[in-house]
Amino acid sequence: MKTEFQFNFSITQADRVKRLNQQPKLIWFTGLPCSGKSTLANALEVKLFTEGYNTYLLDGDNLRSGINNDLGFSQEDRKENLRRVAEIAKMFLDAGLFVIAAFIAPLNSDREMVKEIIGEENYFEIFVNTPLEECESRDSKGLYKKARANEIKNFTGVRMVYEIPVKPDLIIDNSNLKIVNNIDLITQTLSLTI
Repeated sequence: MKTEFQFNFSITQADRVKRLNQQPKLIWFTGLPCSGKSTLANALEVKLFTEGYNTYLLDGDNLRSGINNDLGFSQEDRKENLRRVAEIAKMFLDAGLFVIAAFIAPLNSDREMVKEIIGEENYFEIFVNTPLEECESRDSKGLYKKARANEIKNFTGVRMVYEIPVKPDLIIDNSNLKIVNNIDLITQTLSLTI
């Protein structure tokens, strides 16, 4: 399902990569709600940007308040949400940027779809493997409590399954290490592919 652009523009991704002096990649954070995906993604972008990389951060909550505000949380809408995110990420990759994405993306098939759209060689998956109890204790919005009281339908981790990634590029237990240590671990691992 990898899509190709319909018009051949004069400036190519190779031209942008050469100018920016970086090999673009989608760095995808997945995990349960409140696992720390967005916090880690934000800290990683700050680190990479500070080091001179050109970056862009895509976050589930932010996209759902804008470009994906017409989507709900049914399985079909979640899949469409991620498909749109992948297509946006693909354009940013074509621009030569590092794209950092923080999305629950609960199903392996949906993460595979993202990988297929942007190309496996452009995809780096980080599974934020924070235990459910820790995620619930961090939930300042009370979403887990509402889901357990059946006030929220299709809430991942309570009413909807989260499939553990099959072969992520990196697994982080965000409950044990400080953010700076996790970011150091991520950048050390990425240094093999950046």
